[in-house]
Amino acid sequence: MTTQSHSKTAFVAACSDRSQARPVRDDGPNEFRAETGPAGNTMKATALIVEDHPEQAGLVSRILRLREFSSMIAGDGETGLRLAQEHMPDVVLLDLMLPDINGFDVCRRLRTDQATMLVPVVMLTALDDHHHQMHGFRVGANAYVTKPYGVDDLFEAIETARAWRESMLRRSLHGEVHVELNSEITLLKDLNDFLMNVCQTTPLSNDQVMQLRQAVMEMAQNAIEWGNHHQSDRLVNITYRVHEDRLEIVIRDQGSGFDRGDLPHAAVAEDPFSHLDVRDKLGLRAGGFGLLICQGMVDEMTYNEAGNEVTLVKRFSVSQTS
Repeated sequence: MTTQSHSKTAFVAACSDRSQARPVRDDGPNEFRAETGPAGNTMKATALIVEDHPEQAGLVSRILRLREFSSMIAGDGETGLRLAQEHMPDVVLLDLMLPDINGFDVCRRLRTDQATMLVPVVMLTALDDHHHQMHGFRVGANAYVTKPYGVDDLFEAIETARAWRESMLRRSLHGEVHVELNSEITLLKDLNDFLMNVCQTTPLSNDQVMQLRQAVMEMAQNAIEWGNHHQSDRLVNITYRVHEDRLEIVIRDQGSGFDRGDLPHAAVAEDPFSHLDVRDKLGLRAGGFGLLICQGMVDEMTYNEAGNEVTLVKRFSVSQTS
């Protein structure tokens, strides 16, 4: 796998204008001065801080200098996306409550752009509830740190995010890859890694990869919820194999399986909403569309006889493989 090296440009550690990042310029409008550490050495890594409060951004920048990180600051999401594409920082520190688009959308757009999909992302936020944390991992965050946080917490999250990027650059999808998971957070993290690998090693388009990811997400969540009944000691095994003409994904839970001919609580193509009354009576959450969703996103979907293993197949077109 070939990787590109990107020149590191450094920016001032504070920005009074929340709508723009303010670089330190030398001789011309396109020249940038590298920040230096206490001993006059060039900083060893660059962080993009996406934060609309200058005081908060300046504090984070000063903390980063303790580990010789240079910083650039964006006061809104669109500016952050532009700087990430232009400068490929070593890590993005992303606030969620921004004046234009929220941090979840920023992260999602970074992950769906092949140019930035491997940029490490750490979310720094005051939103500390489980729902927001799950959503952060769902859109591709590598770490989620809630305010107030300690210096060690911040650097541990940055190290985790950067280690993820290095592992992704080393990995490839050849033969078989197995993923075992027992929680929804593990599922979200592993599926984001799966997304990165598929983009790098198959001819599928971005839209096709995102559809496939959604299909796998639906089936894996079904395996956790319906197959394993949220029992943490039971694993879901996901195996994906790359062939010359197709990608094959097998998802298996440790449950007893189900009878596909007797699913009164699941959506059916003929009447996709008839199951909602059954779910309400059983006290189940609204849903049941997973099978229908997946059938529209993959070329083949088959179950084993027991009903606890599903195989998804996405084929490559002739133009993609030529």
